[in-house]
Amino acid sequence: MNNDLIGMIASLIPTPRLHFLMTGYTPLTDEHQVASVRKTTVLDVMRRLLQPKNMMVSARHDRRHNHCYISVLNIIQGEVDPTEVHKSLQRIRERKLAQFIPWGPASIQVALSRRSPYSPSAHRVSGLMMANHTGISSLFETTCRDYDKLKKRNAFLEQFRREKMFEDSLEELDSAREAVAELIEEYHAATTEDYVNWGTKKAREAATRS
Repeated sequence: MNNDLIGMIASLIPTPRLHFLMTGYTPLTDEHQVASVRKTTVLDVMRRLLQPKNMMVSARHDRRHNHCYISVLNIIQGEVDPTEVHKSLQRIRERKLAQFIPWGPASIQVALSRRSPYSPSAHRVSGLMMANHTGISSLFETTCRDYDKLKKRNAFLEQFRREKMFEDSLEELDSAREAVAELIEEYHAATTEDYVNWGTKKAREAATRS
């Protein structure tokens, strides 16, 4: 692979604000755990990448919102036949292992990479996933709740007031909290079929306010 990071993630971000990505990796083992991994076929690796336990982000599941993938890029490293990739994608689609947004393409992008000669691995195949998933909004919801609790108690605010930009007021903090709340709202809207119309409506409201 001779791609830079910007070129790789460009296709994962359909709108400017929905740009927070999750990563996953499998098999993640040390030298003593190699024997515990039974299979490292292309299908097994791609299936495991979709499992929450292999995600590097701990996002809780919110039943109020039907969280789903916006886009997925799997980088498969090792001895891989392209026909294996095609069959694996077909099996994942048949089993409906990944749920995608209703207003965009439901596809998993795959890039193949040769194994690095500088980092030896006992596994025939390994995988790295970069995914845009609406479930990451749960992290922002936790951040907002924690901020509200601290703000209510006026905790740590004195340290901010010592800074020149916060001498007069702490409106900057409330403005940042509002921006995060709007981001959460957009991630929730992205799970619905009406997301495009929702975005148009929001743009009109912003133009009216300005």
